[in-house]
Amino acid sequence: MVKDYSILIGGAAGQGSRMAGLIIAKLFNQLGYRIYIYEDYQSLIRGGHNFSQIRAAEKEFQSRKEKIDFLLALDENTILLHEKDLAEKGLIIFNEDKIKRKNGIGIPIEKITKEMGGFPIMANTALVSAFAKIIGIDWKILEEVLKREIKREIDLNLKIGKRAYEISKNLLKIEKISKEPSLLLTGNEGTSLGAVKAGLKFYFAYPMTPATSIMNFLAKKEDFKVKVIQPENEISVINMALGASFAGAKSAVGTSGGGFALMTEGLSLAGQSETPILIIESQRGGPSTGMPTYNLQGDLLFVLSAGHGDIPRFVIAPGDAAECLYYSGLGLNLAWKYQTPVILLIDKDVSENTFCVNEKILNLIQSEKPLLWAKSGDYKRYKITEDGVSPLAFPGEKDAIVKADSYEHDEFGITIESEEVEKMQEKRLRKYETMKKAVEKLPAVKVYGNQNSNIALVAWGITKGAAKEIAENLGIKLIQPIIIEPFPQKQMREVLKGVEKLFSIELNTTGQMAKVLNSQGIKVDGKILKYNGRPFFVKEIEDKLKKLL
Repeated sequence: MVKDYSILIGGAAGQGSRMAGLIIAKLFNQLGYRIYIYEDYQSLIRGGHNFSQIRAAEKEFQSRKEKIDFLLALDENTILLHEKDLAEKGLIIFNEDKIKRKNGIGIPIEKITKEMGGFPIMANTALVSAFAKIIGIDWKILEEVLKREIKREIDLNLKIGKRAYEISKNLLKIEKISKEPSLLLTGNEGTSLGAVKAGLKFYFAYPMTPATSIMNFLAKKEDFKVKVIQPENEISVINMALGASFAGAKSAVGTSGGGFALMTEGLSLAGQSETPILIIESQRGGPSTGMPTYNLQGDLLFVLSAGHGDIPRFVIAPGDAAECLYYSGLGLNLAWKYQTPVILLIDKDVSENTFCVNEKILNLIQSEKPLLWAKSGDYKRYKITEDGVSPLAFPGEKDAIVKADSYEHDEFGITIESEEVEKMQEKRLRKYETMKKAVEKLPAVKVYGNQNSNIALVAWGITKGAAKEIAENLGIKLIQPIIIEPFPQKQMREVLKGVEKLFSIELNTTGQMAKVLNSQGIKVDGKILKYNGRPFFVKEIEDKLKKLL
């Protein structure tokens, strides 16, 4: 039987449930388990209800279990909300200073914290330490993880943790398995690392959940040598990034749907001026402010069509941290190779959830050089070429006058309004055709499950995780489009061979990927949709799929 544990730790905002969840995940990771963490939090600084749900298993999963094996409660609300999801033999471990109940194991975490001279938030260390003792994790392993993860007041946290560990009883033993610990990353961390490996020099952003942690992560890592700048709004963000790219520095921006809406004029400028830019758009519930801390995949059609005029662009939608790592690096390189906008479309749960990542992916990412001017003859910024890509030079370069124009222009970048504008339109069209051919040579589509099944699911972004599990359970095929624009027609036709029934699984109200597939002549026979801001459970997909079949 596969070892597969679900641990949920919850409390009010400000009680540190997220950090506690990460420490629990890293304890299991040290024992060799594959890890997935789902983060759920409200748009509040204090109060409300936050929780982290950790899945630790011998096999790698990227979806959460419906039933909880261990429920750790920093406050009573956590028990009231989640006790109904407890497995038959599930165990509740709770803060007995605030919760009075007969069932479960009470730990005086606030009393211990106060006696040790700690701050109230350090009660989360006490609860995690008690849990570690209960499930038979050695103190040395716990001590190492605490030292690695807690950056402030570590000695005080260790005193609190040690006391909670000593007074708790060992009730069972979570066995160590033979696998080595994995690299654990959120999607936003993976996105950051991939872009840095591909040569990122400037990152511009205005804080907007769930993209903000990219900015925070890059700003803290001085060894990355990435200049992180927070302008006054998203309009300034993209315009400053385009200026940095024009000057020759690889640049990226990050935002969510509302911020991207403000960037669309800048997107059009990038299309007309053929300025490379990587735009990271992390979706959340919309429209408007929507649900700032919850997930919907509602921006796909928007990013595919944003901006005015015909703009060659790449749209890439990774579904986990490993894919964020690889495709952010690829996206930055593609932006510079084809001098065009690249939109990395992730979603809240990809951005903020934690996944196992194979470190070898980093070796696949290199900083690629763009097509550069040969430094002979008159420099033409928009030189008409067979593949539509013009050689680049940068301001200050000897013997080159470098122009960038938001108006239609000639090869030198001088504004024109004559009928000759069609030559530049056709140049950009040829570039798009070159991009289409390139996509077919890239890993644009992935397939999981039974590749010979005549029933297939199509899922993108975070829905890939639960859909993959159900495909493997039922012996059917899962197709995951990752590069969506230009659309990988040949790859999709190949993976659809033999498929008689195709069902789209999405976190939106209208089935936006299904619409994209239909626009490409691919018939979708049914849609499995969810739009309450939370990701799919495997059983939800299975029940709806059985009804469709």
